[in-house]
Order: sequence, then structure tokens, then C-alpha cells
Amino acid sequence: MKRTIIFAALILICALAIYLYAHHNWNLLPAGTTIDRIVVEKSARRLSVFRNGNQIKTYRIALGRNPLGAKQEEGDMKTPEGIYKIDGRNPQSSFHLALHVSYPSDEDDKRAAAHGVSAGFDIMIHGIQNGRGWIGAFHRWNDWTAGCIAVTDEEIEELWRVTPDGTTIEIRP
Repeated sequence: MKRTIIFAALILICALAIYLYAHHNWNLLPAGTTIDRIVVEKSARRLSVFRNGNQIKTYRIALGRNPLGAKQEEGDMKTPEGIYKIDGRNPQSSFHLALHVSYPSDEDDKRAAAHGVSAGFDIMIHGIQNGRGWIGAFHRWNDWTAGCIAVTDEEIEELWRVTPDGTTIEIRP
């Protein structure tokens, strides 16, 4: 009986530790913080935020299901590469909050049109699909978006708070 209680307690402690790992936003940015630049490094699966040229925080991310190379056309499951702006936000997204990236640029549209295809649209930085937030940090095990940049729900809440519309976002290979 004593072993059963100890075993159950260990299972409970492990489950709690896994939950805290998956849902904890490490090094929370202070209230009132605003950023002026975002840099996404696709190959490193990293999103960094900057204020006045200084990196202030980094997040691990998931990308489009086909992450190598720049987005060429709608439906290719690639995350774009280039310099864009955060040009809006969607609190009613199918994913937990979404910051809209100004993709496609005029250059992206011209390149796609030259190939007779649409460049695509609706590239976002967003949280996990609504109803699946319990996945937490484990969503990063695979690239799973249709071309967007995904963080945990707790992280998108922070990014939503610190990122003003008009913030520059550079997406690197």
C-alpha cells in the first residue's frame, strides 16, 4: 500500500512538472515593455525580439510544414523570407491570438505572378489552434503550420502585449 501511494505521488509530480514545462513562459517581459523589431531565424527555429537594437528575449517556434526555402506560392506550406511589418492583429483567430505579417510584398506578388500563381496571404505569428492549447511547448516537436510562425499560447499573449502594429519583422532562412 505504501509503495502504491509513493508511486502515485511520483506520477502526480511528474505530470505537474511536464505541465509546468509545457505552459510556463520563461523570463516574462515586464509590463510596459514594447519592442521595435522581430527577427525570425527559420533554420534555428528561433524568434527574437528587440528594443533599441538590443535583443531582449528569444522564443522557440514551429514553422510551415515545408520549412526549407522561401514561400513561393499559396499552399506550398513554406514560411516566407524577407522584411515585412506586423500590420494587424486578430483576436478571433482559429489559433490563440494572431499577429498579421504584411506578406506578400509587391516583390513577392510579382515573383508569383511571373510563375502564374498566387503568392498566398494570411501569414501570422500565432499560438496553438483553439481547443488544443493543452499541447503547450510540445507543439514545437514538428513544423505544423501552413506557413505561419507558431509559439505557445502563453508566448503569443506576451508578444501580443509588447508588439505594436508597424513593428518590423525580418524572416531569415
